[in-house]
Amino acid sequence: MSIDVRPATVFEDVRAVLGPKSAGANVCWCLSYRIPSKLNKELRGPARGEYVAELCHQDPPPGVLAYDGGEPVGWAAVAPRSDTSFARNRKIPHIDDLPVWSLWCVRVRPGHRKQGISHALIAGAVEFARAHGAPAIEAYPLDNGDARVDLTMAYAGLRKNFERAGFTYAAATTSVLAGHPRVLMRLDLAG
Repeated sequence: MSIDVRPATVFEDVRAVLGPKSAGANVCWCLSYRIPSKLNKELRGPARGEYVAELCHQDPPPGVLAYDGGEPVGWAAVAPRSDTSFARNRKIPHIDDLPVWSLWCVRVRPGHRKQGISHALIAGAVEFARAHGAPAIEAYPLDNGDARVDLTMAYAGLRKNFERAGFTYAAATTSVLAGHPRVLMRLDLAG
């Protein structure tokens, strides 16, 4: 199996990974950390997908997609931290003033898990951030040790997967997700 990771510029492919089964359903669409809380609450049903469709036409697009052949099988949200709520998040510290990028969601479609796609997505997100001039990239994964994690809450990623991708522990956070603490992991992209 060869996984190809590309910028998320094709909305239909983003919809295949993030969109709801029912067009009117309210799903995250990976907007919760990307847009202000007030706007996140105002966007309902199809308006959420329409907002993401617009993001797919911007430079940079909202993240990267993993493809198995021509089929979109995974998603990673990556953007400048300054463009996300992590710029103001009180639970996740800033360790310096670098204009870092944030990688906050890694999602693999059901039926495609346990095939290394999340690792390909993390690597692809790192390359995407590097190509856009990011000096460093941060992630805020669960520090779950060997404990099982509910798949619906595993979107933040797991510490061990980021360590495998070369990220190092940078700071503790006061954020907890699915009963597990989140940690700030960092990868320097300079040089």
